Amino acid sequence: MTATQPVEHVSFNSPDEVREGENWRMELVNLAGGAQVGRMTLQPGWKWSTDVKPVAGTDLCMAPHQQYLVSGRIHVMMADGTEIDSVPGEITSLPPGHDAWVVGDEPVVAIDWQGASVWAVRS
Repeated sequence: MTATQPVEHVSFNSPDEVREGENWRMELVNLAGGAQVGRMTLQPGWKWSTDVKPVAGTDLCMAPHQQYLVSGRIHVMMADGTEIDSVPGEITSLPPGHDAWVVGDEPVVAIDWQGASVWAVRS
């Protein structure tokens, strides 16, 4: 049997793109077919509506997310009022239309394989 897709081996140690602000950093690696995987690092005190909203130009984060939380704790509030806290080891799937912020004194590190390509990009 032959592989139809090449083996890929990429690292966040040499990202293809970096986006950053005062309290956040997004490192992106590219995969075949146009997929991007991002590693978000969000510092204590980070809040989407304060730190990323001016970059995105929307009232709420409109990037969908499927992500794995590596460290820290993040609180998410959806436009409909639904709220969740995510802690290390958990996976979240978030539709567009949310705000989020770091809870506590530990940076949040999350790996995002759905919305990373459009996160912190002006709409």
